Amino acid sequence: MKRIVALAFAVAACSVHAVEDPFPRVAEAYLVKRSGVVIWAGHADARLAPASLTKMMTALVALESGRLDETVTVSRAASRETGSRIGLKAGQQLRVRDLIAAMVVRSANDACRALADHFGVTFVPRMNQRALALELRDTQFVDACGHDRPGQYSTATDLARLAEHAMAQPEFARLARSQRITLATVDGRRKFYLTTTNALLGRYEGAIGVKTGTTGRAGNCLVAIAERKGVRVVLVLLNAHHRWWHAQGMLDRAFESYPGM
Repeated sequence: MKRIVALAFAVAACSVHAVEDPFPRVAEAYLVKRSGVVIWAGHADARLAPASLTKMMTALVALESGRLDETVTVSRAASRETGSRIGLKAGQQLRVRDLIAAMVVRSANDACRALADHFGVTFVPRMNQRALALELRDTQFVDACGHDRPGQYSTATDLARLAEHAMAQPEFARLARSQRITLATVDGRRKFYLTTTNALLGRYEGAIGVKTGTTGRAGNCLVAIAERKGVRVVLVLLNAHHRWWHAQGMLDRAFESYPGM
C-alpha cells in the first residue's frame, strides 16, 4: 500500500511539472516562457548547435569585463571571418563597446573574432565559466562566434535563461532592441551603418530583442522577447525552418492565453 501511495504521489508531482507541447513541428527544439514560467516546450533540454545565439554569452562576458573603452586592432584572422560580417579590415581599430554592438545588432562574425582575439585565449574558457555560474548545465562553448564546432552545444532551456540574464544588463538590452546603429573606427575614417538581423523588431508589437543565428548544422535559430501590458514572453526556437512565421504565431498565442490580455 505504501508503495502504491508513493507511486501515486510521484505521478501527481510529475504531472504538476509537465509542460504542454502544442507545436511539435515548428522546430527541432523550442521553449516558451511567460512571466518567468515555462508554458510550452518541445525537446527543450536537447543539446543542439546554438549558432550565433552563442554571441549572447560572448557579449555578456565582454560587457562584464569592464573594458568597454579599450581599443581593439582588427587581426587578419578576424578580417577573414566567414558568415555574417560588417567588412572589417585588418589593422582597423574600434572600441570594445562598438564591436559588442556589431555582434548583438548585426551578428557580425568579424567583430566577434576581433573581440575574442583581443581578450585572448582565456576568453572561451571564461564563457564556459560564466555558463557554469549561471547554472547552464547543458551548455558548452568552443567558438565565441557560434560556428559549427565539435563540442559546441546548448539547449532551449539554457538559452532562455542566458537571454534573460543578458537582458538584465542595460547596455545589452539597449542593443538587443536597436533596429539601426552607426559605428565608427577610432580614427573616424570609416563608419558602419548597421541594421538588425531580428525581423521582429519594429514589426511585432512589444518585441524588445534578442538574437538570431543560422549555420548549416544549427539551422535557423531565434531567441525572442516581447512585452505587452507588463507581461513578458520569452521564445526560443532551434532549427526552425520558418522561424519568423512561427515566432509571431507562438508569441501571439502566449499573449492571448494570458488573462486580461
